[in-house]
Amino acid sequence: MSRPRVVVVGLGDTGVLTAIALRRHGDVVGITAKPEFVSGQELGLRLARPEAWTRDYRIGYERFRGLDHARIVHGSATALDTEKRIVRVRLADGAAVDGAGGESPVTEEPYDVVVVATGVTNGFWRHPTLQDSRGVDADISLPHQRIADAETVAIIGGGAAALSSAAQVAERWPDKIVDLYFPGDRALPHHHARVWDRVRTRLEALGVGLHPGHRAALTAGDGGGGGGNANHDDLDDDDEHLTSATVSWTTGQAPTTADVVIWAIGRVSPNTGWLPAEMLDDRGFVRVEPTLRVSGHSDVFAVGDVAATDPLRTSARNRGHLLVARNIRAHLEGRPLRDYRPPRRRWGSVLGPLRDGLIVFTPPGRGVRVPAPASDVVLQRLITHQVIYGGVRSQRR
Repeated sequence: MSRPRVVVVGLGDTGVLTAIALRRHGDVVGITAKPEFVSGQELGLRLARPEAWTRDYRIGYERFRGLDHARIVHGSATALDTEKRIVRVRLADGAAVDGAGGESPVTEEPYDVVVVATGVTNGFWRHPTLQDSRGVDADISLPHQRIADAETVAIIGGGAAALSSAAQVAERWPDKIVDLYFPGDRALPHHHARVWDRVRTRLEALGVGLHPGHRAALTAGDGGGGGGNANHDDLDDDDEHLTSATVSWTTGQAPTTADVVIWAIGRVSPNTGWLPAEMLDDRGFVRVEPTLRVSGHSDVFAVGDVAATDPLRTSARNRGHLLVARNIRAHLEGRPLRDYRPPRRRWGSVLGPLRDGLIVFTPPGRGVRVPAPASDVVLQRLITHQVIYGGVRSQRR
């Protein structure tokens, strides 16, 4: 009997983990718009120290041992035909990459089960544009250089991406004026209050100016799109989310100016323009049952930021890839599926790896400090690369 064919659309953070988890249970095909794994994690580190970020968060697919028997297709999904059970893919091909002109060939990938893991568009650091390695290079180097050349930096947002950007930029360039603006009395509203207390102390020690009670007046390009059925292949030329425009406030404060404004306010657009409309909710996210199966389609699953599991779409950060892999195996074997149970609060790292180490917060808000050598060797090299990813080769073959 032939092995089932499982197509994973999107090989970002969650998609790669899902493909690895399925490696022994079917013939896995991964579809990716990027030529290599490009993580959406640790925005602050990526902006401030791109060489350190690249070492751990930009990895050639051939380096993942868990993907040795998977077939990787470099292209963008354009349609899902559930009757014929195929995914149509526009392949990366020369001049057509990054919108430089030309026509890309289109292929069809048949499936027994398909996993939607295409994530969301969130500014210059998370987007589904079909790219080659040079495009990824530019995505990483140009924002870094723009911030390096600035004397004043304003960060808009109260979530982990905004706070990590503030901390990492302030630590990397202590002579810059770095200010953080957020709408509530405290940042990190979805974390335990203890987390903000400790993070605030660290930000103040780094010299970050904290400005609570500031809600930005948004224009069409600020802070990302809202919901909706969008692919966002036509991102703005102005690095979308990295601007020098004056920021106005709906909360009555005087407008703010800075050499660079980093928008990290959490407004995202799901990368679902290739999916049938009946699969999507009113914001364009994929409707899923508690089992992560797409409603009304027994052989389609979704996981990660694109899946409407709960208001915070937490399956991207809470072992959702393991559950979806387990449920796909159960589906293929005719066994019952299990439900995803979202956590009550967000947890984990907030500021990312600073030069003196990393603080990981538990759901009850307690911080565990990991010194820099242990963070680098134990967390990244051993736990992340060898355990979670199932082995990452140190050099390309």
